[in-house]
Amino acid sequence: MTWRAMAHDYTWAGVYHITIRVADELGQPLGKVVGDISAPDGSANAPRTALSAIGKMVEHELLHTIHAYYPMIVVDTYAIMPEHLHFILEVQDRILSQNGKVQSLGQVIAGFKKGCNKRYWEIAGIDSGETIMQRAKPDATLIKEDLTATADSVPAGGNPHIIPGSVPAGFAGGKPRFSTGRQPLFNPGYCDVMPVDAQQLATQRAYIAANPRSRLLRTSNRAMLMPQRGTINTAITLAALRGFLMRECAPRFITQEALSQIEPRLLLAGGMVICDSYGNRTLLSQKRCLPVVCHRKDANRFSEQKQRCLEEAEHGTVLVSARIAKGEQEIMDEAQHRGHTVVLIADNGFPEVYHPSAERIEQCAMSKLLIVTPWQYQYRKKDETVSVPFCKTMNCVAQALCRTKDDWWCY
Repeated sequence: MTWRAMAHDYTWAGVYHITIRVADELGQPLGKVVGDISAPDGSANAPRTALSAIGKMVEHELLHTIHAYYPMIVVDTYAIMPEHLHFILEVQDRILSQNGKVQSLGQVIAGFKKGCNKRYWEIAGIDSGETIMQRAKPDATLIKEDLTATADSVPAGGNPHIIPGSVPAGFAGGKPRFSTGRQPLFNPGYCDVMPVDAQQLATQRAYIAANPRSRLLRTSNRAMLMPQRGTINTAITLAALRGFLMRECAPRFITQEALSQIEPRLLLAGGMVICDSYGNRTLLSQKRCLPVVCHRKDANRFSEQKQRCLEEAEHGTVLVSARIAKGEQEIMDEAQHRGHTVVLIADNGFPEVYHPSAERIEQCAMSKLLIVTPWQYQYRKKDETVSVPFCKTMNCVAQALCRTKDDWWCY
């Protein structure tokens, strides 16, 4: 949340996708995601966040206060979720304060958070030196309900409407147990992404708009739309993997150093390679599966390979691929475009908080996509290349999951 593009001037014009998270201790105080997954965007019952009093306050600060202090900044797109918010800021000119002093984007965000904190403390009835968690314990449940209640409805057992400056019943007469300063509404820092062209900006806007729908999809299909750890056994031993790589890789690629880089990254259990999964993993056991691996030696037969793969998919076969080579990407993309079921082998592990794109979440929810990975998660720079043995390892996993060699289409 604190890493920045070091060469970029954050005082000047630009477009920024900002993400800010609520303080971990507060849970989900900004509202609740409601609606119908099947309802189309723009309809009355489309997925959305029903904002709490605190959420509505944050929305007002975002849409009105920032522009009031900085007329050169406009909020392009935004989504307020129960515990975080996304918004795109369009900075149209050099950022100047009302007294003409040059300001950075970080100072703008800090001012926004400071204003939200002040109003949040008023809404929650928190005096100087108190935090919510320091209040009297007997009313802790009521406190949590009050802070997440919408402005025009109260959960069963909750308290009356919360208005700025009021003290909810859960706080009435409460005395702080100890005092270490007021709990801020947001975690320190923020994340910024700078779209570099119109296509990336459109992608960021779509991602933000899809947040409520994606949340409903995940919560209504929790068993599938959460990373499932160690759920798939490939039956590949380390010895078998080494043998495969020795056969498949040119000697200059498969060195002891290469093996020493791959093996510590693998997910292992009982000496065998296992996979984490995201989606309906019964796709691997209930349907016929075939690996999609494109080799250079077969480049002149690519049209034949693609046709065979898509014919199999038409008949219900699940195509499994790491989608590394251009040919593999073409085949898998066409299969997905036609609505066929596929399994993708990810080239990195799932982090603790894993959110695929909205499109992939929807495909997983419909059991049209399963994402698996044999790797532990590791931070990687965007331009970092993947080694040949690394790619071959995923091809080995694809064949192991299908129990079929990758040259099946030749016969």
